[in-house]
Amino acid sequence: MTTRLTGAPTAPTRGVQLANFVIFQAAWFAAVLGAAHQLPLWGTTCVIAAIAWHLGVSARPGPEAVLVALACAIGLVVESAVAMQGHVAYPSGQPVAGLAPYWMVALWGELAIALNVTMRWLKGRWWLAALLGAIGGPAAFSGGVELGGAVFIDKTAALATLACIYAVALPPLVWLGTRFDGVGMPEAARD
Repeated sequence: MTTRLTGAPTAPTRGVQLANFVIFQAAWFAAVLGAAHQLPLWGTTCVIAAIAWHLGVSARPGPEAVLVALACAIGLVVESAVAMQGHVAYPSGQPVAGLAPYWMVALWGELAIALNVTMRWLKGRWWLAALLGAIGGPAAFSGGVELGGAVFIDKTAALATLACIYAVALPPLVWLGTRFDGVGMPEAARD
């Protein structure tokens, strides 16, 4: 899964990066469209399959599984805070009012599978991670709203909240990705 260049850290091959990106996008669409069509479990199953694929191709799946679990825990807190504010409503997958829909929590776990592969370039770039969170988080959420996975009750307030929350959440996720990197070669294993 990784390439070795003398004197340089190992990184996922281009093929693995491309597969990670495609599988990530497909599972994201499945989750959002599943929720939009009252089939949130179907979409969540696709996300779980994407995570299982990632763990299956990772050099060390243990740390990656921990990263996924931590990202889900963070997602549960973050998305529940968004849901409790009442600026967003969900058509399905929210068994407890005020808590995040389970398919949204699964999407945070899916985000974890990109941290050490397609988003690896963010490591150590905390301000860039915050900027990407502030822009990319609300953009992805807006895309989900356009597809029917959620509804903005107060769009301006929701987008402002999402920008702030994701700007704060992404840098620690990137740090956790560095700490629980099961994709690249560990320092002790490098020549």
